[in-house]
Amino acid sequence: MCLALSWEHAARTERSAEALQDALEPHMSKKTIDKHWGEYHQNFIEGLNKQLEKDDKLYGYTLDELVKVTYNSGNPFPEFNNAAEVWNHDFFWESMQPGGGDMPKLGLLQQIEKDFGSFTNFREKFVEAALTLFGSGWVWLVLKREEKKLEIVKTSNAICPIVWNHIPLINLDLWEHAYYLDYRNDRAKYVDVFMNHLVSWEAAAARLTRAEAFVNLGEPKIPIA
Repeated sequence: MCLALSWEHAARTERSAEALQDALEPHMSKKTIDKHWGEYHQNFIEGLNKQLEKDDKLYGYTLDELVKVTYNSGNPFPEFNNAAEVWNHDFFWESMQPGGGDMPKLGLLQQIEKDFGSFTNFREKFVEAALTLFGSGWVWLVLKREEKKLEIVKTSNAICPIVWNHIPLINLDLWEHAYYLDYRNDRAKYVDVFMNHLVSWEAAAARLTRAEAFVNLGEPKIPIA
């Protein structure tokens, strides 16, 4: 990953975040988007760029590759936190949509029911994971390649499941800056609103469809749009 690519990435992220600035209201306010993306997310991008300016040992990596190589088998390089937080935040913005929530459909719903017993069970486990995560971090629905099944994963701070070769489908930001302006200290309300009104099952379904190029899930087959 080079500095020029990082700035190109920043411009793409800016367009994505600007499209969301008031589109998620009243569930996520423009004030929160401005603060979360405009300050915290941008700080990670700028911090990464400054680190990449110092030498060229990481030149040529994509962002995915940069996250994995800087994780360094659990012994992170200094660049890891910024790179992973840029990746995590990009994925978070793209895990939401106006009018989101409700339930997934078709193949994704079938896969959730197969791996969790029911959508209700999945939802309860996802919410429980979010509420029991200690400190700051993320909750993810991932496809585990070796197990060939969906699982819920909690990660602390900047850790991203791609470092373990999992395929993320959705994530939820549980750093306090993601919700304190809208929900103060009420993490439970924030998580409930995310599940009811914000999460994009359309994005998750598209990601699962792409994942089938790498993981043979057997039945049920995920329909191709």
